[in-house]
Amino acid sequence: MSKRDEMIAKYAADMKDKLGVTADMDLLTKVVIGCGPSIYSADSETVAASDPAEIDRVKNNFLIKKLGMADGPALREAIDKVMSDYGSANRNKFRAVVYYMLTKHFGKESAYG
Repeated sequence: MSKRDEMIAKYAADMKDKLGVTADMDLLTKVVIGCGPSIYSADSETVAASDPAEIDRVKNNFLIKKLGMADGPALREAIDKVMSDYGSANRNKFRAVVYYMLTKHFGKESAYG
């Protein structure tokens, strides 16, 4: 099993355990590939939900640039919902899982065509 496959399995298990969601493995794999090397660094693998600059990065670099969303309050509301669903007790909010959940929230699976 490759390192990437191990990461994908870890994220799928995290989604099942913490969010009660069974991942679409094809989409999760595409999201993980889209994250690139960031998933292999402990610091960049997670999203710091309490850091406003990090939330802005998710909004600008992922929602606006990757998914092609128009800026507006709906983006921040979606991020807040995903972070809330993940739970404040969960310190490790994996970037790939957050991106997957936002992709599903907005129905933008086609961005990973």
